[in-house]
Amino acid sequence: MIEETLLEAEEKMDKAVEVAKEDFGAVRTGRANPGLFAKVMVDYYGTPTPLQQLASFSVPEARTLIISPYDKSAMSDIEKALSNSEVGANPSNDGQVIRIVMPELTEERRRDYVKIVRGKAEEAKVSVRSVRRKAKETLDRLVKDGEVSEDEGARAEKELDGQTKAHTETIDELLKRKEAELLEV
Repeated sequence: MIEETLLEAEEKMDKAVEVAKEDFGAVRTGRANPGLFAKVMVDYYGTPTPLQQLASFSVPEARTLIISPYDKSAMSDIEKALSNSEVGANPSNDGQVIRIVMPELTEERRRDYVKIVRGKAEEAKVSVRSVRRKAKETLDRLVKDGEVSEDEGARAEKELDGQTKAHTETIDELLKRKEAELLEV
């Protein structure tokens, strides 16, 4: 029972780290990247749909992204979703494709991105700590109900703390790399 609890906690912590990686990837650096729009949801016939399912992407130049909708009638909905996204994109539509020219990153904009990334890292750490808290409650209940000894419970709690520390350090390392990438001119 202890192993199952620890394994489940580790899987959930791994997912929190993966979400942090995806969130960091969505924060742009100097180049246009389709990953920036991975979390953009488009209201497609009344249903929130990921942009990736509605269009193809190409990057002809470093700061230009071209989005080709599969359904041309969804063009205005896609354009509206892009304008409202936190990416800070200004889409222009020529009737066939949507063109996005990413603005040059200023020092102030880079600092804003660093703040966003720090916020996402903190959310991931809170998620990891929440998983730890729930797993610890489960372990405490097992000890209290007499299903495992106090020594086994203490050993499992130490292992859980080690997992938590490792995952928060991984998030910190990812954050440090992303900050350096964002502040690099």
